[in-house]
Amino acid sequence: MALNNPAFNNPAFQDPRAVQTYPGGSGAANLGATSQTASASRAGVDVAAQAQMEGLYAAPAAGAHQTDRMTVEDTVVKTLGLFAVLLVTAVVGWVWTLGALSPAESTGQSIAPLLIGALGGFVLAMVIIFTSRKKVRPALIFAYAALEGLFVGGISAIFEFQFPGIVVQATLATLAVVGVTLALFASGKVRASKRATKIFLIAMVGYLAFSLLNLVLMWTGVLPADQAFGLRSFELNIMGISIPLGLIIGILVVIMAAYSLVLDFDQVQQGVRNGAPRQFAWMGAFGIMVTVVWLYVEILRIIAIVRSSN
Repeated sequence: MALNNPAFNNPAFQDPRAVQTYPGGSGAANLGATSQTASASRAGVDVAAQAQMEGLYAAPAAGAHQTDRMTVEDTVVKTLGLFAVLLVTAVVGWVWTLGALSPAESTGQSIAPLLIGALGGFVLAMVIIFTSRKKVRPALIFAYAALEGLFVGGISAIFEFQFPGIVVQATLATLAVVGVTLALFASGKVRASKRATKIFLIAMVGYLAFSLLNLVLMWTGVLPADQAFGLRSFELNIMGISIPLGLIIGILVVIMAAYSLVLDFDQVQQGVRNGAPRQFAWMGAFGIMVTVVWLYVEILRIIAIVRSSN
């Protein structure tokens, strides 16, 4: 399914024959037990050898270290590790930005962490995505997490400076959305489908086009300077109630981000079923982190739009 997070556009997640495409290490006993049993039968080995082979199935399930294959548990551990790095550098970006937001400092200094994190993270993400078909490099993914932390810390500090308490609100809301989405996915009540994914793709293209237009209109000065969020600041009168356009769009984007998480979880499971090598757990963790950061930034913006309109 090529319509989801680009981090998962790799044969390890897409190709059901990935276990043959990416042969594992010598420890992949459980995963190779079926083919070994079939070969043993064809070769006519004795009963004792067959009994020993069948004993592999009765042994405890092997983990990622023993099989050298991707597992859900290993992906979760790697995801938590990346977020730990992100949080550390987010503190750096936060302190750096808040320190530069004093009247004595320039605006350029205050947005430095945000720009470094955003531009550096984008370039590094492209490198990670396009080189992962040949080799997954955890060091690059850790570096990306560090840059994302600078971006998150910087943009959070700027919003917090303007709207005190907004970061706590956005963080709790993000954790709630991620938690509910994961619970619904784990229970089987929410699943990715081809039709929903096509709708998601169309909505994403529309949102990207809107964001690009909004950015151009703000940069060129077409929109009034007092509209901090550009087109999102326009208010629609619905049944006598003024509702910011940004609030409506923001809610739709949060739904899109939540569905993107469903796609991410689904692709992680697909990689496990395909028998993808253990290294691709890093790509699963990377993809999930990208989506969660996107979700957090959108929620941050929604709350800011609501609070600025009051």
